[in-house]
Amino acid sequence: MVKQGVLPDEFSKPFWDAANDERLVIQNCKACDRLQHPPLPACRRCGSEDSLEWKEMSGRGTIYNHGVVYDCPVRLLQDDQPFNVAVIMLDDDPGIQMFSHLPGAPVDDVPAGASVEVIFEASANGQKVPEWRVTG
Repeated sequence: MVKQGVLPDEFSKPFWDAANDERLVIQNCKACDRLQHPPLPACRRCGSEDSLEWKEMSGRGTIYNHGVVYDCPVRLLQDDQPFNVAVIMLDDDPGIQMFSHLPGAPVDDVPAGASVEVIFEASANGQKVPEWRVTG
């Protein structure tokens, strides 16, 4: 499935640079020890702007929920319809949730609660994006 191209902004660029290196990083506030995603210029909890860093994650998670897309408005994805979309909770912090197409999982056969691991796939403009694959 061809992914829509990603154009990083100043706050998300370290996330996307790490993805190109096939690493998953999440913004972390050193002042209050809180992960946050998507990245922002300040911590959502304490407001600190100068205590933000990037923390590498394990790349493991759990499928929280899922659905199937039958009528996608994104032209690049229409040829691949229908396709799965799943919400992934990171094992490192279940409060951080990411979306995935679940490459390799048959349509509408998504095991909620299953373990997943991150993989990286190129988008239309070559930027790698994190996706998740069911393990075990």
